[in-house]
Amino acid sequence: MKKTSFQDYVPFLLLGIVAIIALFIPGELPFADPKGQYNTGDIAWILVASCLVFLMTPGLSFFYGGMVNRKNVISTLVQSFIAAGVVSIVWVAVGFSLAFGKSIGVNGYGLIGDPSTFLFFRGVPSSEPWSLATSIPLLVFALFQMKFAVITPALVVGAVAERIRFTSYVLFMVLFSLLVYAPIAHWTWHPDGFLFKLGVLDFAGGTVVHISAGCAALAGVLVLKRRKDHIEKKELQPANIPFVLLGTGLLWFGWFGFNAGSALAANGLAASAFATTNTAAAAAGLSWIFFDVIRGRKPSALGFCIGAVVGLVAITPAAGYVGIPQSIMIGFVAAIVSNLVAHYKSKTAIDDTLDVFPCHGIGGMVGMVLTGIFASKNVNGAISDGLFYGGFELFKNQVIGLVIVVVYSFVVSYGIFKLINMIHPLRVSDQEEELGLDATQHNEQYHPAMMSVSDNGALKEEQMVH
Repeated sequence: MKKTSFQDYVPFLLLGIVAIIALFIPGELPFADPKGQYNTGDIAWILVASCLVFLMTPGLSFFYGGMVNRKNVISTLVQSFIAAGVVSIVWVAVGFSLAFGKSIGVNGYGLIGDPSTFLFFRGVPSSEPWSLATSIPLLVFALFQMKFAVITPALVVGAVAERIRFTSYVLFMVLFSLLVYAPIAHWTWHPDGFLFKLGVLDFAGGTVVHISAGCAALAGVLVLKRRKDHIEKKELQPANIPFVLLGTGLLWFGWFGFNAGSALAANGLAASAFATTNTAAAAAGLSWIFFDVIRGRKPSALGFCIGAVVGLVAITPAAGYVGIPQSIMIGFVAAIVSNLVAHYKSKTAIDDTLDVFPCHGIGGMVGMVLTGIFASKNVNGAISDGLFYGGFELFKNQVIGLVIVVVYSFVVSYGIFKLINMIHPLRVSDQEEELGLDATQHNEQYHPAMMSVSDNGALKEEQMVH
């Protein structure tokens, strides 16, 4: 057992302080419905959608965990999954207020929510419903949005996997949630947010989730620098392809809640978003492996999984604004662009372990631009037509919003990583990296039986020697 230092006590003490403060926040009765405005069908659907979005976080853990080196499987799994604990507490304490609280800004253009609005969820169970979701209680809306906040910093894990300290990454999740995620969510989804007022469309998180996470991932990669294996150009095989398939299935399944739930009601728009989500993912998965084939590669399970996730990313901002036929093109194009960027990145010194920036960052950007092209008021009467239907204004707004979020997320995330590195080392030692993060960060190991080929060509089982 290692000797503990003051830094080891800090996370525990901070959680204890939060728990003590929470004792003095009065409890409230469950939401009432004096105006008879709540719809039980909508409430049931958004609660189910919240569960589906939550399932995406363990799904992401398996998706990432299956692709890393065997000695880093558990560390990668837990670095993603721990977001369910960390961000949930941050969201209840102050995150929801920063994202959806009373807007603070300049000349009516909101920049951030007042942190005191719903501090520790005070007033959430008994308040009036959210202005854009009047058929469900505010508490249901807050819980649904919580699951988006949870998965966003978890996405960054894939870029910095196999070399980042667990405690440092937990601190990154807290600061990213407060300084990057919450402001961008406020700008984009709050009626007083300046991107919302500009007319930027993001149905379920193209900017708020994927571009912000993708750009933060790139910032983290540049601060942490390259792994030893990457410098030596070692080609490491994924630890468990079935994990990747399982993770993709859970992500695809959960994404129906992510996108269709963003209609915030059990209605036709939710059904349309459900259909565009599935169609874009299917098109992108096929596009990725077919594009690999014409470049001389074999169609792989890994390729289809990555392609499908890219399609899910790209359709996220567009899901409730584009037609089902157009979602095929969105998936088709996004997979090709991300594939090319990932291939180009592999020839550079950028060590994005699991291609988070090419897949989530670039995929989100492609989705935002294509939303500005294919959005149609025939699908959603609350918007104007995109460029494909003669509407240039929406396309221009999408590009402006994209650029603002890219710059803000990258710059602030870069600063967060640098700040953490000054407080507590971000990167494990060379020896810890060599031994693997499972053993050195968590004292746990992933060692299932390995298969090898015997002299006569038959598969045989080998047990790892400890």
